[in-house]
Amino acid sequence: MPDLPTTAQPPTDSEPCIQCKAGRPRASEAEARQLELMNTAARLFMEKGYSKVSLEMIAREAHVAVRTIYVKFGGKAGLFHAILTYKREDFMASLDDLDTTVQPLRDILLDFSQRFTELITSSAALRLHRMVIAEARSNPELAEAFFEGGPKQTREMLTRFFSRPDIRSQMRDDIPPHMLTIYLLNLVMGDHMKRYLFDVETHDTLEQVRQHLEAAIDLFLRGTLR
Repeated sequence: MPDLPTTAQPPTDSEPCIQCKAGRPRASEAEARQLELMNTAARLFMEKGYSKVSLEMIAREAHVAVRTIYVKFGGKAGLFHAILTYKREDFMASLDDLDTTVQPLRDILLDFSQRFTELITSSAALRLHRMVIAEARSNPELAEAFFEGGPKQTREMLTRFFSRPDIRSQMRDDIPPHMLTIYLLNLVMGDHMKRYLFDVETHDTLEQVRQHLEAAIDLFLRGTLR
């Protein structure tokens, strides 16, 4: 995983607050501490696996109280979800204009597919997917947090895009927006099995990736445009 709640009562004064200054920390300091906590948790999850990392282990490594994690994230699943959401939003921030951009449709989809491919084919992302697949059955909360924090948000973003009146008017009436989303993502992602077993994308050249994405977008448009 790259570097990077339920309601509860605040920690009591007796709880340790390591590396804290007297008084309430400034917003920038609080944000820095939260990011440090998330980065520490992300590193532990990737090194040891989700099920083998406890909140006590995270708190000890991050120099915070366990209760702090509950207050901010609601527990381990909430923390994992927050890490995924933060990293996805950080990486895909430039795609926020999907709701308003007026570029040609092919250019928009190609730009999205390039950024999305860079995200999902990173070594960290591959390790993350394998961890989730390996532990999903024994840790349903992990699978749910992963889906809610990553794939679901990407799907919702694309479905909103395909629902835009100006975009919808270009697409076939018999294909609903959510199906356009699934079709596009599967064309862009390619062979899931090879990716998770062999890391094939990590050996592709930039030119090979570009050719695959252009072919995928052209195939998508041939099958979905009016």
